[in-house]
Amino acid sequence: MNQKQIKTCLMAILALFIIVGCGKKEVKPVAINEETDKCEICHMAVKDNEFATEIMLENGKSMVFDDIGCMYKWMQENSDKKIAHSFVKDYDSKEWIEADTASYVYDKPIKTPMAYNVISFTDKKGAQSFINQHGGSLLTYEKLEHHSWEKNEEMVKEMKEKMKMHDSEDSMEMEHSEDSH
Repeated sequence: MNQKQIKTCLMAILALFIIVGCGKKEVKPVAINEETDKCEICHMAVKDNEFATEIMLENGKSMVFDDIGCMYKWMQENSDKKIAHSFVKDYDSKEWIEADTASYVYDKPIKTPMAYNVISFTDKKGAQSFINQHGGSLLTYEKLEHHSWEKNEEMVKEMKEKMKMHDSEDSMEMEHSEDSH
């Protein structure tokens, strides 16, 4: 090989390294700590389950939410913040997915932690399969921006009643425990 060919080959290799180095870095959500993580909106504990969502700001701050509706409420209230990435969990696999690539299902009877009744799927096929079995409406990421983020008040009332019953059962157990000592 002459010097011109060697120079051309080295330039091609250098260009390849530059292109590979400038590729999009894979960003992953921060793991949820169920003992300490609280939803930024409702301050309830965030479970590492099919309802968890996460936002990463451009400044590197990460925030978790217990319901897609809470995430959207935060985005509406903080429209001045620069969001770098947002993640949701696939309803079936519970794996993290980029929110802007997911498909969503809304149906009033779907139970979610804060009663916003929207769940996410990796793709349209998974969402459509859920709809075929349980009903609901297919939503895209773009449609979520215009979705009416209202809580299902009947479901909220039902959840509060269950919490009251659970609290009274706990206090009865404590009284029974104290009486037996």
